[in-house]
Amino acid sequence: MKQDHSFVSGRLKSLKFALVGAYKLITTEHSIMVQFSLGILVTIAGFYFEISKTEWLFQTLAVGLVLSIEGLNTAVEKIADFIHPEFHTKIGFIKDIAAGAVFFAAMTALLIGAIIYVPIIRAL
Repeated sequence: MKQDHSFVSGRLKSLKFALVGAYKLITTEHSIMVQFSLGILVTIAGFYFEISKTEWLFQTLAVGLVLSIEGLNTAVEKIADFIHPEFHTKIGFIKDIAAGAVFFAAMTALLIGAIIYVPIIRAL
């Protein structure tokens, strides 16, 4: 494949690959489907409860963090399965570490969501 040396067309191709990758994640990976759906729900909640600009920033960052780390976890799992399809303790260890990163991101997002929405729901 010939390398594209043009800055603009090269960036457009990179954007295309990124969008294709995001589409593949959302349409094929159940964990991403769940996280993406939760992201949509909290976005709807943000509009409904009219959260502040700062709360939007934290919520958006939290959703993006979880989806990003979940995508990287999926990539690690796919690479590991490709390299060593049958069970191997070291591959399992690597997959567990990647899943742990998702856990940290998800717990951070959950805490951010609680900080934003618990006071709002209590005030109802």
